[in-house]
Amino acid sequence: MVVTESEIEPMDLEILGDVARGETVEAIARRLDVSERTVRRRLRLVADRLGVDTTIEAVVWAVRHGLV
Repeated sequence: MVVTESEIEPMDLEILGDVARGETVEAIARRLDVSERTVRRRLRLVADRLGVDTTIEAVVWAVRHGLV
């Protein structure tokens, strides 16, 4: 399955970029003014959409495709 940048929500790309830069879920949630649960859920959903199993794989996918 090929996923394009337009198919990934802007907030999800932002979160993936934050994770790629080493930010914690807690810090991301605080900055975005959402719960940690929301950040974790969005990471899980974007990984599912990309067809990968982990957040790290989702971040690697986004980096390889120049999205973050």
